[in-house]
Amino acid sequence: MPIEHLTNLPLADDEMMAAIDIGSNSFHLAIARLDHGEVRKVVSMSEKVQLAAGLDENKILSAAAEKRGLECLSRFVARLDSVPPERVRIVATNALRQAKNANDFIARANKILPKPIEVIAGREEARLIYLGVSHTNASSDKRLVIDIGGGSTEFIIGQEFDPLLTESLQMGCVAFTQKYFSDGQITKDAFNNATLDARKQVLAISGRYQKMSWSSVVGSSGTIKAVRNVLVSKGWADEQECITHKGVKKLEKLLLKIGDINDINLEGVKEHRKSVFPAGVAVLLAIMDVLGVETIAYSDGALREGVMYDMLGRFVSEDVRDRSVMALIKRYSGDKKQAKQVVETSRYLFEQAQDKLGLSSDDGDLLRRAAFLHEIGLAISHSSYHKHSAYLLEYSDIPGFSQVDQKRMAQLMLNHRRKLKADMLEQACTIGGVQLVYLCLLLRLAVLAHHSRSDYQLPALQLTIMNDNCWQITVADSSEHYAFLLPDLYTEIDQFAKWGIKLSVVEA
Repeated sequence: MPIEHLTNLPLADDEMMAAIDIGSNSFHLAIARLDHGEVRKVVSMSEKVQLAAGLDENKILSAAAEKRGLECLSRFVARLDSVPPERVRIVATNALRQAKNANDFIARANKILPKPIEVIAGREEARLIYLGVSHTNASSDKRLVIDIGGGSTEFIIGQEFDPLLTESLQMGCVAFTQKYFSDGQITKDAFNNATLDARKQVLAISGRYQKMSWSSVVGSSGTIKAVRNVLVSKGWADEQECITHKGVKKLEKLLLKIGDINDINLEGVKEHRKSVFPAGVAVLLAIMDVLGVETIAYSDGALREGVMYDMLGRFVSEDVRDRSVMALIKRYSGDKKQAKQVVETSRYLFEQAQDKLGLSSDDGDLLRRAAFLHEIGLAISHSSYHKHSAYLLEYSDIPGFSQVDQKRMAQLMLNHRRKLKADMLEQACTIGGVQLVYLCLLLRLAVLAHHSRSDYQLPALQLTIMNDNCWQITVADSSEHYAFLLPDLYTEIDQFAKWGIKLSVVEA
């Protein structure tokens, strides 16, 4: 079953696009132009912000860390004048996944940024990293990709452009620095404890990864780049300038000999990376030990490149989110025929209301995807299936979707049937603003129109938005379906009123 698109126009050659990666250690900005279907970077900026270092024992982000982050983003925004907002994506990773007060930072940052921040789940981060690596380092090999970040480490096995197995572990160079090297001393005990911790975490995924197997290993991002640079400068890399297990063991001995983070003076380790370098080396060594990795090649492509290639796919109707929707329908044995009918009606109603309600094409895409998925909870139980649908959409790992988008779809699930409640209105507004409230109501009408699940031609529905709070739906038909539909629509008048919308039903 094809998924109809409410698409953006495709990019033309030389058009600009940009990605901002709000990482746990560093923030990155990449601006690129499209060149014969390939993303060519023209601007690249990185700043050490260390958001993860600003998390206290209760996972509260400090005011100082917030200030560093906001100032960095302000500098990035100053470079985005040549890029239209619709060609920008901003993703955040582990530090904002962990921070309990992340919404405070995000709200302040969104006032600066041209597009809202998308906090992405660990496996989605892994998918995007693989996309960046696979486009930057083309290969037909079955590859293991490793990305050691500030707060988490991602593992991906993939082939060509397709990730086959993804995982994200809670270990990173900033988090492990705070835990094991906070006093700045590089001792044998500290290094061993850090390595042991990392080994335990990698052992939890080792069986699945070894079973799938790989023929080559690639590493990306700052830690692996710095390690590779040091090994090359010391002559400890192999002839292809790859990281070797033997070379990393030599680097461990060298760091223990240096003894103090402040005394690290190694070619290839930038000033801002010195403080987190020993922890990164400990994590890398543990990974190589547990997975039996002897050599690792370096890729300059990582998350921000993956974000841009993923964005490019959205512009050329190769949106991974639509593939994810179809996979969910298949997994939960959704009624494709019923879903398609609801999708068509929701789109028809959306097009009538879009301009008056100030809805965007992104809102239309969200409604369309939710309409396809509104019944997946039936796979669990018919009773309260909308709640099951909401749970599945909010807490599943769904490639292509940010955590905020999954929460928005969950709200659409929760409110598409049964009684509307005042507290749910407040929750929907908090998560997606008044636009999400309107989408919930449009989906209710679309689902209601097909409540009988019959094959009858749907009566002609005309939705007129008199103003934001006054809607009129006109039904022009005399078929049997008409008789089923009208009582349900009249019942909705009271439900809409609970959310402050006056709904009137006109029989033409």
